[in-house]
Amino acid sequence: MNLHNQILQQKTRRQFLGTGQLGLGGIALASLLKNQAAADILIDPTRPQQPRRTNTPARAKRVIYLHMTGSPPHLDLFDYKPQLQKRDGENCPDEFIKGKRFAFTSGVPKLMGTPHQFKQHGQSGALLSDALPHLSKLADELTFIKSMTTDQFNHAPAELLLYTGSPIAGRPSMGSWVTYGLGSENQDLPGFVALISSGVQPNGGKNSFGSGFLPSVFQGVQCRSKGDPVLYVSDPKGLPRHLRRAGLDTLNELNRIQAAELGSPETLTRIAQYEMAFRMQTSVPEVMDITKEPKHVLEAYGAKPGGASLANNCLLARRLVEKGVRFVHLFDWGWDFHGTGGDTALGNGLTKKCATMDKPVAALIRDLKQRGLLEDTLVVWGGEFGRTPFREGRTARGKNLGRDHYPDVFTMMLAGGGLKGGYTHGSSDELGFKVATDKVHVHDLQATILHLLGLDHERLTFKFQGRQYRLTDVHGHVVNDIIA
Repeated sequence: MNLHNQILQQKTRRQFLGTGQLGLGGIALASLLKNQAAADILIDPTRPQQPRRTNTPARAKRVIYLHMTGSPPHLDLFDYKPQLQKRDGENCPDEFIKGKRFAFTSGVPKLMGTPHQFKQHGQSGALLSDALPHLSKLADELTFIKSMTTDQFNHAPAELLLYTGSPIAGRPSMGSWVTYGLGSENQDLPGFVALISSGVQPNGGKNSFGSGFLPSVFQGVQCRSKGDPVLYVSDPKGLPRHLRRAGLDTLNELNRIQAAELGSPETLTRIAQYEMAFRMQTSVPEVMDITKEPKHVLEAYGAKPGGASLANNCLLARRLVEKGVRFVHLFDWGWDFHGTGGDTALGNGLTKKCATMDKPVAALIRDLKQRGLLEDTLVVWGGEFGRTPFREGRTARGKNLGRDHYPDVFTMMLAGGGLKGGYTHGSSDELGFKVATDKVHVHDLQATILHLLGLDHERLTFKFQGRQYRLTDVHGHVVNDIIA
């Protein structure tokens, strides 16, 4: 082989390896730029998070999504069933369980009412459990969907279906789709932030807030209320900021050379990400420092600086959206109420768990309203599926009451963002086994959230592996009845 051919071969190898190092993000962004017309999304790779126009009128500008990991028992919180109370302890009718699979129940389980008391609240007369004393006072601000349904009865696939549109890992999450479609209102902070209050990752893992095949700039950035707010963003020990700046300038120059040689827009996006990371060294610690909040605000949330509680994260969510973050996703572990122990029992266990959630979530909604943010901030609260109207099989003879996983019907709670306050959409049947009126599939919820943000779920697409993908897959209808 002559020298000329050797040089050509090495050049080809370098180009291939350079492109390969960009990964799926590079392929994805290149595809994006070639197929912008299909989705009506125009993205500048040097400013991928700049705000973008919506393709329909928007009612909301941002989202705070509170995910109760494990799925709370809706029958003990929001969906009171007098007939279930009357028939407590009876054998479950065969018509409701024949041919169905459950996670931990077999045979003929016993119907089970709730150990909690329900009362009507507000002008709407919404029925809420005694486990929710603070949220009960905001009944007229809340919107309930009591006819939710999903296709999955195990945690991880159900969570992935809810947030990515598929029970299989690899698709972009809801927050990624939103920031891809809308960008961010603050170029010094991530457009999409994930907050985990328990230290335990969600059941779907980081895929629940990942970017999938979308460019990596749209993935959720996990921020922490304890320790470094974002891992690996701070300067290493012994490296002054001016040297970090000089090193970044050198790295950016190398990336510009690579972009010119290989023509990959993802390389330009990478420069933008590095620059944001540098700015985040100042902006993130500032927004994550809740010690700057007045004492009465900390007390209203039940927040304690230095902790990693849901209360802290609710306050952080308000601070983040106030600074222009587009999508804040909170994950709170510990809502899998099987009754296998006192902490997961429907009586005192649920009351204690709700005590860590009820006050801060109510404070968040109230705080957003007082600051004029609730009207264009959509707050969503719920789990990945529902819980059974009968006792969980493993704990049928124990003293602790618990419910099994149940995909057929459950409740979601929402507030703000252009919704009807004090409104309930849909219903379950008298025993809570199936949807009775106005079924809402998780794809319909996805479509509705995007619609409120000014995004048409059928037009928000991305071409990957030869076809156009979207959050709602090939499904989804906007639930117009809940919109004010």
